[in-house]
Amino acid sequence: MPHNMTTESRLRALLIANRAVVEQLDLPTVLRRIVEAAVELVGAQYGALGVIAPSGGLDQFIHVGMTPDEVNTIGHLPEGKGLLGALIDSPHPIRLDTIGNDPRSSGFPGGHPPMDSFLGVPVRVRDEVYGNLYLSNQANGQFTDEDEQLVTALAATAGIAIENARLFAETTRRQAWSAASAEITSALLSGERSDSISLIVNRVLGLSGADLVCVLLPTDKPGTLVVETASGLGESDVQGAKVSAADSISGTVLEGKQPRLLADSDVTLPGSVRLGPVMAVPLISAGTAEGVLFLARAQGAQLFTTADLEMAADFAGQASVAMQLGRARGDRQKLALLEDRGRIARDLHDHVIQEIFGSGLELQNIAGRVQSEALAERIGQTVANLDASISQIRTVIFALSAPVEKTRNTIRHSIIDIVNDLSPSLTTTPYVSFSGPVDLLVTGDLAADVTAVMRESLTNTAKHAAAEHSSVVLTATDGHITLEVTDDGHGTPITIHRSGLANIEKRATLRGGTSEFHSSETGTTVRWSVPYSLTPVAENGPTP
Repeated sequence: MPHNMTTESRLRALLIANRAVVEQLDLPTVLRRIVEAAVELVGAQYGALGVIAPSGGLDQFIHVGMTPDEVNTIGHLPEGKGLLGALIDSPHPIRLDTIGNDPRSSGFPGGHPPMDSFLGVPVRVRDEVYGNLYLSNQANGQFTDEDEQLVTALAATAGIAIENARLFAETTRRQAWSAASAEITSALLSGERSDSISLIVNRVLGLSGADLVCVLLPTDKPGTLVVETASGLGESDVQGAKVSAADSISGTVLEGKQPRLLADSDVTLPGSVRLGPVMAVPLISAGTAEGVLFLARAQGAQLFTTADLEMAADFAGQASVAMQLGRARGDRQKLALLEDRGRIARDLHDHVIQEIFGSGLELQNIAGRVQSEALAERIGQTVANLDASISQIRTVIFALSAPVEKTRNTIRHSIIDIVNDLSPSLTTTPYVSFSGPVDLLVTGDLAADVTAVMRESLTNTAKHAAAEHSSVVLTATDGHITLEVTDDGHGTPITIHRSGLANIEKRATLRGGTSEFHSSETGTTVRWSVPYSLTPVAENGPTP
């Protein structure tokens, strides 16, 4: 702009510049418009706006006038030292004819374009110095007092525009956080999503502008946290990592139940990924801190603000309530399921078993009257089949019954759990049957032996037998505990699992019992029997 413009025309130019600055509400656009308007207003070649970081120095540096090649040659942008730092330390206008002659100047990096005259003016937002306007190389050689007054007036308008843009951006972010919170609450309470933590992490990653979001939970080991879910930068390296509560930001947040905001965490993740700004927010449920929501940006990234922390904390509080309500809803569903299963078990016991038992008695009565021996034998076999069916139904009733914590470690539960674990490796789920007071007699070390033998036998069936059907029968009768595992596979050579059979045999021998193994093309049977009235010969048997 020509230096000899009239005062009226320069005031008109100031009004135009002010209008250009206040027209936008997007903060990055507003900041660039401020620099462009200042350069145009006083005829400068170069202009920049340095946003001051809370910890000092510059958080952002928006520049106008330099080409992309010049920027690449310079490398990193100014950090707020030298003459720029002087304006940060003392927020009053600085006007120089020659930058290099001022003792506060620290010079320019290699490849930096030559700059001579300089004008720096602080930009205030209310009582806060938000940043500084830097202008260089006035077209006529020097900045004048009038230039300084015009840029100072523009800076005042810029402060208002920045405040409006910040408020607008904050309002928009709050609306997004609020919408996300409502979305998560709806999803958790509807039962459509069971992975509540993963849902929260992924939503927060998009809302916060963070590069990494994690949820850390306490572990069974005191003083240790685990990264339950991670999304973003280095997530595969972070997922499942154990963290010492005493030496971590998350640990202090969990203990104090208060969110924390750090400008620079100086944390290095596996894979040499360094983190910069960090927010950590406790997940509090019913007054108890159950975990930590951890948000981080890469080193050198824009800082989180106190408004960001407030929004994240509010979101975490609502998410914690939603998680708690979701768990309560799940507990109610489980209770309803247990009640339904209990009703089915009672119906099986009170009606089905009684009817089958009555039918068996009737058939036995008929068998005693028929004249044909072959027919009587068939009826007897049918009665035996009914007895087996009753035993199987009783096993089903036991599995359906709601488990009580103090009885959860019974031998029946243990065998059913092992069968469920191995079922995916078998063609069909094994038939399971119990006879006699097995839960009263098979306890402690004997229960450990029975489950080890059963697991070894059924694992061999899964690996080698290619069986269509298999069964597990545990009986307590005539002073003996007998476990029989059978399958209808093609049989396996004894050499394939010699070590496993030796382990089974040793367990029987130590208890004064027997172990039998029979395998052929039509199937395999493992029969393990020990007296339950005897104590083990050795305290320490083989490990499973």
